[in-house]
Amino acid sequence: MGRAFEFRKERKLKRWGHMARVFTKLGKEITIAVKQGGPDVVGNPRLRALIAEARSESMPKENIERAIKKATEKNAGDFKEVVFEGYGPHGIAYLVETATDNNTRTVANVRSYFTKCGGSLGTSGSVAFMFDHKCVFRIKEDPAKPIDIEELELELIDFGADEVFKQEVEDADENVTVEICIYGDYTAYGAIQKYIEENGYELISGGFERIPNVDLKEVTPEQRSTLEKLTNLLEDDEDVTNVYTTMKPSEEE
Repeated sequence: MGRAFEFRKERKLKRWGHMARVFTKLGKEITIAVKQGGPDVVGNPRLRALIAEARSESMPKENIERAIKKATEKNAGDFKEVVFEGYGPHGIAYLVETATDNNTRTVANVRSYFTKCGGSLGTSGSVAFMFDHKCVFRIKEDPAKPIDIEELELELIDFGADEVFKQEVEDADENVTVEICIYGDYTAYGAIQKYIEENGYELISGGFERIPNVDLKEVTPEQRSTLEKLTNLLEDDEDVTNVYTTMKPSEEE
């Protein structure tokens, strides 16, 4: 299995661990999707995927409707997706995705976190080349109808997929389900989603991730402690949606 599988395995339980943060993140992404593609789910594939993800995360229906309504109100804040790049201590590259309606506030906050932990905010392009921008979809496997992963991958290659694999997911009640993860080039998002929907697969989520394309850097336990402090500060900020680094995970992760 490839880099995307290892990457997802390392961080799937770490990212957005608290329900309130999941809902905040999804709410902002739904608002942005509506502003970009309109509130009609039939004509807005990104919105359809986000609503599917919101439902899989047990996000209340009223929260979803509120995020859609917010995007259509004239006096609503205009959320924009802004990416920050920089270096934490010990030469670890950071790429930080945000959704903000106040870029001045977000820049100041992100810079302060880097400074506080001995890192520095960089310029656009300073670390982005170390990460591949991928689209990623998760579909549910029906235990009664197992999916032939090799056959599915061969089909999806023609639609821009470059890695397809199964993973087991354990929920809060320790129930284990099997999901299929599909990774492809950023530009293949629409084609892959169309294939999934037209072939009757149950979509759990569809979005984008940054996959490191360089060797991840080993750090000592002391260095890791400082780096995790920076990561936690960034992830706790309400404007931050995703944090990616080139730090090699510990054996426990």
